[in-house]
Order: sequence, then structure tokens, then C-alpha cells
Amino acid sequence: MSVLDIKDIMEILPHRYPFLLVDRIIECDDEKRIVGIKNLTINEPFFQGHFPGQPVMPGVLQMEALAQVAGILLNKVIGAEGKISYFAAIDNARFRRPVVPGDQLRMEVDIIKAKSRLSKVHAKAYVGDALVSEADLMFSAAG
Repeated sequence: MSVLDIKDIMEILPHRYPFLLVDRIIECDDEKRIVGIKNLTINEPFFQGHFPGQPVMPGVLQMEALAQVAGILLNKVIGAEGKISYFAAIDNARFRRPVVPGDQLRMEVDIIKAKSRLSKVHAKAYVGDALVSEADLMFSAAG
């Protein structure tokens, strides 16, 4: 799996509008690394209230978008097709600059540990060459 479009993503992830936060996978080595894209427009529902007159993508949704990209890779690596993974922890989260309408969020995820019950990744989000957020994310797989 190297490139996935939205149809492919929707076959893997259970998320749907307005909570599907990945538009495309542009790189994936099927073992330890994946890169996904989210194109942000003013039409995103969260921009309407966060914040009126100065729209900013909430940091928690940046973490969710990173988790969805991680979920696509973990689905393949740990053979979790059809299973849902839940957040177990978010560590070392940092938010470095606002993400606004018109930005393209590029999300890079590297696996630290992938097991059938508990997995951990390091995730970074960029706009252009600028790092906008990052965290270590841990997931617990459920049936």
C-alpha cells in the first residue's frame, strides 16, 4: 500500500463526515511509516465556532487526524482489519503554530511499537515545511 484515495481510506477507517480527517495517503511502507494529507477549507464544521472571525483547527482534532493516519497503518501492520483502536494515551503533545483554512496538513506517523493489544506511534503534523504539532500516541485495540 503506497497511495490511498478517500474511497480506500473509507474502506479501512470507520470514521465518516464530519469526523473523517484524512483525505489521502501519499506514502506508506506497510511496516513502520505512513504519510497522510488533510486539506483544510473554511467549510470544515469546526472552523465555524473555533474561533469566529479567526478560524483555527483545534489541537485535539489535529491529534485525531494523526490518530486516523496511524490507524490506517496499524490496521495493516497488526492485522486489525475490522477492529477499532481507541486512544490509550497522548504523551508529549506540542502545538507550535495555528492551522487555518487553506492549509494542507501533512501528517507523518512512525511506529514505535505495534502489538495486537497496545501500539505506540510518534506523529508529526506539518504545514509546508513548518512543524505545527506532534505527539506520542498510544492505542488499545478492541474487538
